[in-house]
Amino acid sequence: MHGHVITPGTPGVGVVAMLGPTNTGKTHRAIERMLEHRTGMIGLPLRLLAREVYDRVSARVGESRVALVTGEEKRIPPHPSYWVCTVESMPVEREVDFLAVDEIQLAAHRQRGHVFTDRLLHARGTRETWFMGAETIRPVIEQLVPTAVIDRHPRLSQLRGAGSMSLGALPPRTAIVAFSTNEVYELAERLRQRRGGAAVVLGALSPRTRNAQVALYQAGEVDYMVATDAIGMGLNMDVDTVAFASLRKYDGHERRELEPAELAQIAGRAGRAHNDGQFCTLAPLPSLPDQLVDAIETHRFGNLSRVVWRTTPTRLQFDSVEDLIASLRQKPPRKLLELVRQAEDFDTLVQLAAREQIQARAKGRAAVELLWQVCQIPDFRKLALDGHVDLLAEIYRQLTSSSERLDPDWMNQRISRIDDTEGDIHVLMSRIAFVRTWTYVSNHRAWIVDAEHWQARTRAVEDRLSDALHERLVARFVEREARRGPPVHGPARPRQPKQPKRRAVSIDREAVAAGPFAKLLEVELEPGQRGGERDDAWVQELVDAPHERFVVDDRGNVRDGELELGHLVRGVDLVRPEVTLTIGEALGAGARARIQRRLIAWARDLAHELLAPLRHNTIDALSSDARGLIYQLEQGLGTIHRGAAKAQLLRLAGRDRKLLTSLGVEIGARMIWLPALLRGEALRVRALLVDAALPRGVRVEVPTPEAVALVPNPDVNPNAYTALGFPVFGGRALRADVVERVDAMLRGLAQASDDADEPGFELPPTLADQTGMEVDELARALGWVEQDGRWHPPAEPPTPSRRRRKR
Repeated sequence: MHGHVITPGTPGVGVVAMLGPTNTGKTHRAIERMLEHRTGMIGLPLRLLAREVYDRVSARVGESRVALVTGEEKRIPPHPSYWVCTVESMPVEREVDFLAVDEIQLAAHRQRGHVFTDRLLHARGTRETWFMGAETIRPVIEQLVPTAVIDRHPRLSQLRGAGSMSLGALPPRTAIVAFSTNEVYELAERLRQRRGGAAVVLGALSPRTRNAQVALYQAGEVDYMVATDAIGMGLNMDVDTVAFASLRKYDGHERRELEPAELAQIAGRAGRAHNDGQFCTLAPLPSLPDQLVDAIETHRFGNLSRVVWRTTPTRLQFDSVEDLIASLRQKPPRKLLELVRQAEDFDTLVQLAAREQIQARAKGRAAVELLWQVCQIPDFRKLALDGHVDLLAEIYRQLTSSSERLDPDWMNQRISRIDDTEGDIHVLMSRIAFVRTWTYVSNHRAWIVDAEHWQARTRAVEDRLSDALHERLVARFVEREARRGPPVHGPARPRQPKQPKRRAVSIDREAVAAGPFAKLLEVELEPGQRGGERDDAWVQELVDAPHERFVVDDRGNVRDGELELGHLVRGVDLVRPEVTLTIGEALGAGARARIQRRLIAWARDLAHELLAPLRHNTIDALSSDARGLIYQLEQGLGTIHRGAAKAQLLRLAGRDRKLLTSLGVEIGARMIWLPALLRGEALRVRALLVDAALPRGVRVEVPTPEAVALVPNPDVNPNAYTALGFPVFGGRALRADVVERVDAMLRGLAQASDDADEPGFELPPTLADQTGMEVDELARALGWVEQDGRWHPPAEPPTPSRRRRKR
């Protein structure tokens, strides 16, 4: 059946796997085929692509017949014939004649793959089903869906390697691909200086901003685009050349080299329909190896041998939270399937399930199923310090209250805070990420009062923020004199050849000579000296400098000797801080961006060195529960409350406990921590990482080496002190090992008093010397109960041995 050609009108074909490289028209053919049926559904890998296809289909058949369903947007008319969705949002329980899933090779993706695998195994149209994707998925489909017809399609145009090009040599209609926001911004700034400007496309942009940026490019107002690999998933643009500014990306787990098939997916955006395209690297990157270039040109890559799997949603167990977690951990039924190792909704479930207030409410099938729905609210904001879990806990609390709805005033307060179009690009993108959360929530009609109002409200806020973001991007990355031709949203004018604009980028050397950089740059004001030679050499030296050259002081300032370069600031989480530059403006934007990128890499190394005990090869031998515990310890910089890992602890085997001990992990009655991270430089680094994640102007003090207790800052979330290694109890933040020591002492007194005539015991005054707290305040903070002047243990025995005896 291989090579079988599907002709329009062929009825009852069954399952078709339409495989081939980019620019083979697979998605276009699937859309056309769907419209030949009475009803249909198509699942797409990106929200942006789903919106693009929705616009195409609704323009053909009218909006009244087409539903758009993504995590953040639902446009469902009363009786739709066609459903355009993201793969995760496909309502597969609905019967449709035709069903298609695009980019099916994403079944091997580490985080999202289980959804695509589930669609491959279970999603079917009543008359016809299509799976579109790369040829690499073919052996998997042949094993999992042996009755599928394999339909191969060649690329419509030629794709050729073009070696390595400098920025100035790139021809118009080029898309430069980078893999971090900072790198995208740096390249766009360089193009603004040299070539008049660039459009910017990031996966984090809203569809409105992304469409405006693409329109800027398509209309010819700029001839270049700088993008992340978001353009690799079928977004259609007139690109003649794809240039790789980097060949490494962070995939949510590690920074790694791109695989050949991934390079081909992105490079394939060059050329469209029957127009040929080319790909290259951006100097100073060397050209791709000849063997790799040949593989991309001929579309020959190693086949996938496994895909990611998780229990299908219809087979999840909701009788209890424990049953749900167990069903999500169920092992795959075949060797070809690999259990998903990293899923945000599962990690969120585990953290929420460890909270007592959640445990008390998640009783019964309906309550557990609701908890799972809440866990699937995506963390668009990428909050540190468990902020996302805190938000979901509050949402679940309200949904399980007597009203069973979210409080409108509570929602209004939070949405109003982000309805503000002032601020820079970073601020606006953060607000858009936040409003995406509320857009997602507002599309759960059963959760809120007057769903239409909140959907319109969040959509309006996102539109205003998106327009403002587009304006900021244009203002920053497009020269005014370069903005030419028709309006951004008007018809594209014919493209005219344009000579590259070359600008000499130099600094005001007289100003530098009079300022603090004179000695640093060794400026010589001699006629004819080329501007930028010496500062470029210094920047390159700094970028190539070893890790040891940089230091960070107790205020979070990153220094090169006596020279302050930048400041640690909040990143996506505690272990991935960012760095903002404080270095003077004498250096150009490109140099500043290179230094910032180097310092961010240095800051990530700083966090990695801190957590090195938790990243030993030993963790590969741990069970999934123990690895989950390690993950929580990493996110908590080495200290967590025992209750946060309650579910994992119940399932730890003896071997896991021995391996955790070998890693230096202490599991106490109240805390889980690494003693090595409570001393010396490790403690100072923890304080700096926590400080970086806090709002501007709010700090935690760096504890002295002998400190056992701190007075917590009331403006700081107590979780921050836990991450510091000093969890808050009562009016003090106590070092984790001191908490355990004091609690053990109290338990010893309680045990010694068991045989006394009078129950309970009296508190020894010496406890105050260890913590600086009044002894009765300390005991109450630890949960001990006073009756008639004598003290008794907490109601919940936390020790591991007692917990096991209860079971």
